[in-house]
Amino acid sequence: MGSQEAKTIAEFLITDFQNEMQTTLRVMAAVPTGHLDYRPDAKAKTGLGLARHITLEDEWLLNCIANGAFTPPPDDSDACGIMSPADAVARYKEKVPAALDRVRGMSGEKLTSVIDLFGTVQAPGVNFLAMAIKHSVHHRGQLSTYLRAMGGKVPGIYGPSADTQ
Repeated sequence: MGSQEAKTIAEFLITDFQNEMQTTLRVMAAVPTGHLDYRPDAKAKTGLGLARHITLEDEWLLNCIANGAFTPPPDDSDACGIMSPADAVARYKEKVPAALDRVRGMSGEKLTSVIDLFGTVQAPGVNFLAMAIKHSVHHRGQLSTYLRAMGGKVPGIYGPSADTQ
């Protein structure tokens, strides 16, 4: 893929990511604070853990793409300071758009540069941008399935939900 094609694809993906961000924020804002420790299985993250994961990893993935190198993933323990859905929403609104803007500012040449993900995947930065969107949507989907069990309501995601009609 050439640098101009990579830049065109990245512009499309960045717009897509921006659209998904609004839905992600609605889902995280819908997490009820009374049952943040809910998890459907002992191996699953808690509701708060998923909100932290989405917030921190969306920022991390985008910054790693912009940096052209992957660093160790962020610590999503209590030490991260995200202790509520409101904290996750606030941090997401503050950090993720800035990280996405860094990717937007990348040249086509940099978008085609291969990045190594800890020896498991080697791909151009633009490919990791597509993966970042899928990663975010995947974990948001997990979190949306927790909402009713936590005593909350599912917001519209790709149209109305049974809770928004």
